[in-house]
Amino acid sequence: MSSDRINLLYEQAVALLKQLIATPSFSKEEEHTAQILEQFFAQQGVKANRFLHNVWAVNKHFDAAKPTLLLNSHHDTVKPNKGYTLDPFIPVEKDGKLFGLGSNDAGGPLVSLISTFLYYYYRADLKFNLLLAATAEEEISGRNGIEALLPELGTIDCGIVGEPTQMHMAVAERGLMVLDAISHGKAGHAAREEGENAIYKALTDIEWFRTHKFPKVSDLLGPVKTSVTVIETDNKAHNVVPAQCKFVVDVRVNELYTFEEVLEVIRANVQCEVQPRSTRLRSTSIALDHPLTKAGINLKRNYYGSPTTSDKALMPFQTLKMGPGDSARSHTADEFIYIDEIKEGIELYIQLLNQVL
Repeated sequence: MSSDRINLLYEQAVALLKQLIATPSFSKEEEHTAQILEQFFAQQGVKANRFLHNVWAVNKHFDAAKPTLLLNSHHDTVKPNKGYTLDPFIPVEKDGKLFGLGSNDAGGPLVSLISTFLYYYYRADLKFNLLLAATAEEEISGRNGIEALLPELGTIDCGIVGEPTQMHMAVAERGLMVLDAISHGKAGHAAREEGENAIYKALTDIEWFRTHKFPKVSDLLGPVKTSVTVIETDNKAHNVVPAQCKFVVDVRVNELYTFEEVLEVIRANVQCEVQPRSTRLRSTSIALDHPLTKAGINLKRNYYGSPTTSDKALMPFQTLKMGPGDSARSHTADEFIYIDEIKEGIELYIQLLNQVL
């Protein structure tokens, strides 16, 4: 691995990240950062493709007879929170840090993966094709990001999803299922002991969600967790017994259960109606003997189960979530990434792929 070449890739990565930080790219509003990415690839002599606000490219000697490895991260951001003391759209270097919205989540991982892609771009002897995808709407799990793009990309065999993990390996990820629950009662006047209070019926079910323990506990992700997060009735009058009580349940599912299995248990134990809003964001895992994971273990990278969801949940093939930066900094005021983390990210991605490609 030539140090001069790595240094050049690193310098280009930091310059690109500064451009991305300076360009607002809230979810569903990523048009301008998509244009920046297209221009960057053109400057590098790489033919890039665009679908909606997603940008992707394949290695120069792409061979349909070979398996394909996806390198993916996102270029959308959340909106800055009110705690910012710096301008979120002005990239500032200070004390070895690069500040700016999206610097850590997931600008650092994205530019590091782009640099890794460029490192291998002209190689004709790769065992895998490389496909780089910079995608939209990850922060809102939107349908016009990786989910819309995958049908355009052809067969993919495995992938790396760039998220801030301190370059350790998130080999499993909790699934997220949001449930809408409705308890039914009968309206009546509160003063005359009339009706059937839907809130009281809901409380029984809420208590079940609070106390039930699903027996299969994952070594990587722990137990399935259910949390009631919203509750409301169908009326606002103080003197009316409500006929309906709605509540929302946030369900974090480990890799040992399918959503269908969890739903079956829930419906067998509660009286309320339960409907999932979506079953898209399923729990995922990659085998510890997968070539990507084995390569990371050889590099002394730790592996763990991630409590957060990412676009990994929308990919129907095994993926490793791994990238520079720290998840604890994501969505915080005055977000930053250490400049050295970007260089380390590029170097470790290349060292990992050298064992696979």
